[in-house]
Amino acid sequence: MASGNNVTELIITGLFQDPEVQRACFVLFLPVYLATVVGNGIIVLTVNISKSLCSPMYFFLGYLSLVEICYSSTVVPKFITDLLAKVKTISLKGCLAQIFFLHFFGVTEILLLAVMAYDRYVAICKHLHCTVIMSRPVCHRLVVGSWMGGFFHSIIQIFITIPLPFCGPNAIDHYFCDLHPLFKIACMDTFVVGIIMFVNSGLFSVFSFLFLVSSYVVVILFSLRNHSAGGRCKALSTCASHITVVILFFGPAIFLYLRPASTYTEDKLVAVFYTVITPMLNPIIYTLRNAEVKIAIRKLWGRKVNSRMG
Repeated sequence: MASGNNVTELIITGLFQDPEVQRACFVLFLPVYLATVVGNGIIVLTVNISKSLCSPMYFFLGYLSLVEICYSSTVVPKFITDLLAKVKTISLKGCLAQIFFLHFFGVTEILLLAVMAYDRYVAICKHLHCTVIMSRPVCHRLVVGSWMGGFFHSIIQIFITIPLPFCGPNAIDHYFCDLHPLFKIACMDTFVVGIIMFVNSGLFSVFSFLFLVSSYVVVILFSLRNHSAGGRCKALSTCASHITVVILFFGPAIFLYLRPASTYTEDKLVAVFYTVITPMLNPIIYTLRNAEVKIAIRKLWGRKVNSRMG
């Protein structure tokens, strides 16, 4: 840590101050987190066991669901337990660790969404060469590249944050550790650091979002022009699920990270949406609009029930 530090523990103000509201939030968000873990866990298990879900799209979906579990687990378990605590604290090292893993899994998810968009483009626009372009070794390299991209992004964020001096006050106006609220309590001008973070997080999110949307627009236009009615319907249904997930993930993130740090006022409810709600919605979105996944899940759990009865 920097030499100016005399803060080793941080106080988290939380989402709400009213104890009754906090208990109500505990009752609400605990089932949401459990649904996130169970729902995404079922997808991971189904993709790995089912022989019918062997295409690259489901290969990437399995890893996306795994990342969703990790991403949500970085914030939500502590957030839920803090709802029942009178004083909410976290060590400075723990705060930095939470920031690292939050950005690590968040950027990994962004890159996996980009990989899935590329896979849809290849499957629909280059379908005759799909098995060659998206071979299993290529899929593995794309997944590894996504994890490495998330790691390097997070390392940059931590290298930016570690030198900052924290000499008090030590209260973070949030329900988890993130860069903006942590910068507010640093004992120095963080304007330059804020600009670096804006480029590393804000612009990265915007360009990724534009790339994803433009990719799906190309895929949709191609499918409308070159496919039969049945092929168009299937392609549009798949793309609709992906686009919905992209908007749910990027909308709140862009809203929070693109505002200038000098005029920044944290909107905790927006943060709740992308840390708590969105990870729970993704498995619902992907399964409700995908007959193959629903059939594979039914077969998997039907097999388990029959084996227990036998």
